[in-house]
Amino acid sequence: MLRITTIDCGPATTIFKLEGKLLGPWISELESACSTSHVSPDHVRLDLQGLTFVDAEGARFLASLIRDGGRVIACSGFVAEILQFKDP
Repeated sequence: MLRITTIDCGPATTIFKLEGKLLGPWISELESACSTSHVSPDHVRLDLQGLTFVDAEGARFLASLIRDGGRVIACSGFVAEILQFKDP
């Protein structure tokens, strides 16, 4: 299960707080949340502290958000290790 909380921080920045497991089947939910926020990728902030698991597809999607300019503002050690290996 993945819980996505969207926090609008003004007209230019949105925080996505992710809790639970980011698995391939739920990436479309995160993509939808990102596209409906109407902020550019470099104004996306990711709070990943509550993620307990990320599969390979989830790691690739997070890495693409980061490559596009998104910034991680909180992260568990587990997810940090996964992103380190998946970030090209």
